Amino acid sequence: MRSLPAIVSAGALAVFLVTWAMAQTADPRRSGYQEMGASLRAMQDDDSANPGMLWVGEGRALWARREGAAGKACADCHAGETAMAGVAARYPAFDAATNRPIDLGQRVNRCRVEQQKAEPLAPESRELVALSAFIARQSRGQPIAPPDDPRLRPFVESGEALWRQRQGQLNLSCAQCHDDNAGGRLAGATIPQGHPTGYPIYRLEWQAVGSLKRRLRNCLVGMRAEPYAYDSAEYAALELYLMSRARGMAMEAPGVRP
Repeated sequence: MRSLPAIVSAGALAVFLVTWAMAQTADPRRSGYQEMGASLRAMQDDDSANPGMLWVGEGRALWARREGAAGKACADCHAGETAMAGVAARYPAFDAATNRPIDLGQRVNRCRVEQQKAEPLAPESRELVALSAFIARQSRGQPIAPPDDPRLRPFVESGEALWRQRQGQLNLSCAQCHDDNAGGRLAGATIPQGHPTGYPIYRLEWQAVGSLKRRLRNCLVGMRAEPYAYDSAEYAALELYLMSRARGMAMEAPGVRP
């Protein structure tokens, strides 16, 4: 019969091996949510406290409002609170009409023009952000799942190249902060890995909800680089790369960040 110390030692070794094996298979990716303090995480988790839900409510009202010469509402085609579940997790997607990827906001505007016969909403306007937030809220908890479309591959590669390209007067790249120094501190805040899990997102700095494009523009300005126009192909490529990089991570829109 084995002695008690031997049994304990064998048990400790087994626990160590299981823990080590789990560590090897654990996903090293971290949402910005995980880098925040408890109070901000609680704000995001509680829909009655999450300021982004104000935009979701506005988006819900806009979804039901008839617009344009066609006198149609989004809800006339897509009825119900879950009609768009999973949609935000699959954008940007390839658009055959323009032969390039379009993001969720651009898809909303496409429907306005073609289906409602209405004027497109201005990029980053409160109405477009609210509609995007209402749609994205329906994908909360679902895995990010960018389309497995070979036509998107060149744009993913272009987005990755932009991510790694040094830009601006500071000669910095996105990757230097969010890959090389993720988890470090910058101006008292933790540098996140830069995963787009929470967009559209409420930032305390903005006191508003904004799109991923707005955040990318902020980073470019911070690098002392010239930001791209809101509907530029560069933003779509960057967003597509980031969604591909975050494949399988859970959507959490509307997120809250400092």
